[in-house]
Amino acid sequence: MLRNAQPLYRTEYGEAFVGDALELLTQIPASSIDLVLTSPPFALRRQKNYGNVDESEYVEWLKPFGKQILRILKDTGSFVIDLGGAYRSGAPSRSLYNFRALISLCDEVGFHLAEDFYWFNPAKLPSPIEWVNKRKIRAKDAVNTIWWLSKTEWPKADVRNVLQPYSNRMKKLMANPEDFYTPKKRPSGHDIGANFGKDNGGAIPSNMLSIPNTDSNSAYLRLCNEFGFDRHPARFPEEIPRFFIKMLTEPNDLVLDIFAGSNTTGVAAELLRRRWLAFEVHHEYLITSVFRFLEQVEFTRIKKVVEQLTDKEANLLLPTNSTLELSLTNA
Repeated sequence: MLRNAQPLYRTEYGEAFVGDALELLTQIPASSIDLVLTSPPFALRRQKNYGNVDESEYVEWLKPFGKQILRILKDTGSFVIDLGGAYRSGAPSRSLYNFRALISLCDEVGFHLAEDFYWFNPAKLPSPIEWVNKRKIRAKDAVNTIWWLSKTEWPKADVRNVLQPYSNRMKKLMANPEDFYTPKKRPSGHDIGANFGKDNGGAIPSNMLSIPNTDSNSAYLRLCNEFGFDRHPARFPEEIPRFFIKMLTEPNDLVLDIFAGSNTTGVAAELLRRRWLAFEVHHEYLITSVFRFLEQVEFTRIKKVVEQLTDKEANLLLPTNSTLELSLTNA
């Protein structure tokens, strides 16, 4: 797929590349990607090890990525971007960078806003500390904005692939709709008939995704600790990419994450039998992302994989023409 780059590792369905995403994007043919799903560095007040841009520069920084993504997407393709909220420096008022980014991507780059999603993380610790914990003048920030953008007004999507379990009340209605519910018009004027109680295999999800980010004992974290690697500090739960991959793609479609980090998107795509590409500028983060594909592998075999990816004495990557072949079940 990429003309001038060699992947660090390859799996049955995907390839992971170390490098600058903007440069790697130029190597992808136009109209070839079904879904770009990513969580870029947020515009946070404090500088992070994984790199982040000040809010005053963020929109201009993001725009070139958006232009390349628009070029490589198929007409039926989608661009899903997770952006966390932030406060302005030194004041208890919110930054608008994530909303300005959305407006810029639509008005200046040319995307359509298919739908706005909101990821509620009930397990998120209270923050920011100054305004929430110390002065107690703000509620904790526990929601990220996720913009589902599309190249045209008609991206490929099927919400039936992400149906949610019915509530107990809905189960009772379906079991005995005549006794449980009398069809009638709602105050809004909508006419709800008897078919309202039909079993369609699940409930249509809302655009509020309540998913706790509670990864504390995964193979990824255990193996990072075991081998002395820094774990990526800003990981989103696998349920996020899994939801959008299931809704917006079909098996064998091609999914790209341009800020892959620990490659949660790649492993979600692998398990769903979608082809995938991952770009990450930090070598070590991409090296440790292999742990996500080795959960069922014996420790001694995992050690051999790590030794192939790193030069323990010189702390160097393998030559760029070397690619490690990975599997979810064997190394």
